[in-house]
Amino acid sequence: MRKRHGGGGPEVFRITGARQGLQDDVRGRQRRYVISMSVRTLSVILAAVLWNVERHVAIVALVLGLVLPYIAVVIANAGRENAPGLPSTFVTPPTRPMITPPDDEDRGPADRD
Repeated sequence: MRKRHGGGGPEVFRITGARQGLQDDVRGRQRRYVISMSVRTLSVILAAVLWNVERHVAIVALVLGLVLPYIAVVIANAGRENAPGLPSTFVTPPTRPMITPPDDEDRGPADRD
């Protein structure tokens, strides 16, 4: 027989409360990093192409190309986060209704005092 703590029952886990797997987490962070570096590369190329045509846009693209590596590294190195929107990890087991003694009306003539 199993011991029951608190009169509840066995502990039940929800799968939706489980964290994302480590491989999936790393793959997602790598994908975000590659996308950020691709945007950075495009912005530096855009800055070089537009330097003599539209200098204001070229400067904005150059600043974006300079700032994105820092942002990409911070995002890629961010730790594994807990999912705040998911329900609790534990499910409370349903409580069984208590059986109550029958009312006086439900008793037969032999059961009455």
